[in-house]
Amino acid sequence: MYYVDMPSTEEIGDLNLMRSDACISIYLSTSPLSRESKQSRTHLNSLFKKAITQLEATGFDKRQHIQALQDQFDDLLADDVFWEHQTNSLAILATPVSLRTYRLANKLSDIVEVSDRFHLKPLLRAITFRHAAHILALSENAVRLIEISPDAPARVVDVPNLPTDAADATNKLIDKDFKGSGHRPGGPGQKAYLTNYVRKINAALRPILTHSKHPLLLASTKPLASLFRSLSSTTVLPDIIAGNPEHLSEANLETAARPLLDAHYASIIANFHRLFEDRTGQNRTTTDISSAARLATFGGIERLLVDIDGVVDGFVDDETGEVIFDAESDAMNYGIVDEITCRALRTGAKVMAVRKQDIPGGHDLAVIARYPV
Repeated sequence: MYYVDMPSTEEIGDLNLMRSDACISIYLSTSPLSRESKQSRTHLNSLFKKAITQLEATGFDKRQHIQALQDQFDDLLADDVFWEHQTNSLAILATPVSLRTYRLANKLSDIVEVSDRFHLKPLLRAITFRHAAHILALSENAVRLIEISPDAPARVVDVPNLPTDAADATNKLIDKDFKGSGHRPGGPGQKAYLTNYVRKINAALRPILTHSKHPLLLASTKPLASLFRSLSSTTVLPDIIAGNPEHLSEANLETAARPLLDAHYASIIANFHRLFEDRTGQNRTTTDISSAARLATFGGIERLLVDIDGVVDGFVDDETGEVIFDAESDAMNYGIVDEITCRALRTGAKVMAVRKQDIPGGHDLAVIARYPV
C-alpha cells in the first residue's frame, strides 16, 4: 500500500508566502518497500548535509538555527514508523522551527534548495496529474462505482439509491409493459428499459460526482456506454474499458484504466500545445523567463506549463517582476521559475508541472497570457 500526502493548491500558495532565514527544500526518490528505507534515510542525510553546507557557505552564523534544523532531521531519520510507510518520492520543507513532509506518488529527481522561501514546483506535479479516477462498471446485470488512487487499492464506492441492475431500476416499467412477467423487453421497449436504468444511475451518481475532481471512466459495452454518455450530466472520458465488466475485479479494472488515464493526461498537454500555437498568432505567449516573471507579478498569466525538475537560480523583484539571474545555487537565491509558478497560482492561473519535453520548444516554461505581450 502507498502512503501519500497530497498538498492542495491553497496549501502550496500558503507555503510560498512563508519566509525564514533558512528554508530548506529537499526532494528525493524513495520506495514503498520497507526493506529499502535504510537506503532512503542514508540518502536524505547526505542531502541534508549538502543543504547545511550551502547555508554555511554564505556566512550563515546562527548556530542555534543550524542545530534546530539538525535536531528536526535527526528526529525524522529516527522515526521508524514513518520510514516504513513510503511511496515513490518524499518532499521535506524545513525551517528552524518547523518541518513538513509530503509523500508523493510520482517519481521526482533529487533536489536540494536553500533560500528564504521554499522550492515548491515539484509539489505541483502531485496536483497536476493526480493519478486518481472513478470507474463506472456498467452492464444490464450489475453496476459499480469504483475509485482508483495512487495510494490505495481500488475500492467500490457506496452510492445511495444506486440500482443493482436494470431489472431493479425498471420493475414498474416491466410490470406495465409485460403484465408482471419480469422478462426484459425487446425491440422499441428495450431502449425505454435501458434509458430508465441509466437515468436512475445518473441520479444516484450526481451527488458524488458533482463535487469530485476525479475524471470518470466507463467500463461497459459500447451501446450502453453511448446511452450513458447521452444522458449523463457528468463529463466522461472518451476512451472506455470495452466489454462486459461483470467478471472483472476492481484490481483488473484499475489495471485497464491506467493507460486510459495516461492518454487523458497526454491529451491535456496536447490541448495546451494547440492553444499555445493559436495564441502565439495573437502575441499572447512567451517562453522567456523574464517576460513570464513580469506577467506573473501583475496577474497576466492565464495558463502556464513549467518544467518539474529544472531550477533556474536568481531573484524576482516583488514589485516589478524584474529578474536577476545567478550562475549557481546558494543559500540566498531561489528558483525563479518556482517563484513565477506560485505568483501565477495566486492570481488564478491554471498551472501544470510537466517534464521538460512536454513544454513547447523544450523550454523551462511556456506561458499563455491573458492579453498581448
